[in-house]
Amino acid sequence: MDLAPDAAQRPRRVVIQLLPAPFSQGWVGNIRKLAAAHWWDGTSINRAQDNYVVQWGDPDGEDKTKAKRLPRSLSVIAQSEYVVPYSVGLFAKRWDQEIRDAKYQFVPVPPPPANWNGFSDPYSKAFSFVGGFPVGMTLANVNEMTTDSRTGRSFPAMFSVPTSVWPVHCYGTVGVGRNEPPDTGTGAELYAVIGHAPRQLDRNIAVVGRVIEGMEHLSTLPRGTGDLGFYKTAPERTPIRSIRNGTDVPDLPAFEYLGTESTSFARYADARANRRDAFYIQPAGGVDICNVPVPIRRRK
Repeated sequence: MDLAPDAAQRPRRVVIQLLPAPFSQGWVGNIRKLAAAHWWDGTSINRAQDNYVVQWGDPDGEDKTKAKRLPRSLSVIAQSEYVVPYSVGLFAKRWDQEIRDAKYQFVPVPPPPANWNGFSDPYSKAFSFVGGFPVGMTLANVNEMTTDSRTGRSFPAMFSVPTSVWPVHCYGTVGVGRNEPPDTGTGAELYAVIGHAPRQLDRNIAVVGRVIEGMEHLSTLPRGTGDLGFYKTAPERTPIRSIRNGTDVPDLPAFEYLGTESTSFARYADARANRRDAFYIQPAGGVDICNVPVPIRRRK
């Protein structure tokens, strides 16, 4: 997304990574169609609400007589698409209150340290990462026979297994604006989180991606003076010059992220929960999912 230059005539580009399958693919498909049609060219950033979101799209979108016409090929997506059923292999590790070494498979672990609070999350039973994106989940208890690898003996054990999974709202998350349910939005109206993670929006609005570069061009915008941070007049809005699919941007750099299934990432998550560097007096002993941001960088 290329915004109009700032007051010093410096370019402002915001790079957004879209969610991978199986999440939000109806909206992601619509966004790709809108970008390919150059639909956002000449639209604007219409809202900047402090500690919440920056929102962009057609400033006349609510006025049927003035609204910009949408491509006819856009899909209508059901509310049920906010979550996906868990499938084996969707992720290999999860973080929750009981499994302190962040391993999904059943393994013996040593007793937790005295200050251990686990990776518990107030908005979901457990969390994980899929394709580098944070996700929450529901769990269900099942009884299965398992085998002790040391003795070879089988015994019944209770496991908690994921049932449904969904992407979550963290700083920089991009989501789809909508009206009252059952409307789910087309993807023409988008927002980015610029404040504390509004996790109450999880499973209520479609998450479609995240800002991976240029977040400062959104988070530092003047706050809107109208209700909910909307700008009252056209001069207050920031013009959008263009939004394109990455494959249509010749000078777009390649990016890479730390693999969330790796041992390095498990160590990183533990370090975020238990800071051991000299500055810290007391390790927290726990962390929420939005405080484990996945490291992303330009590929060298």
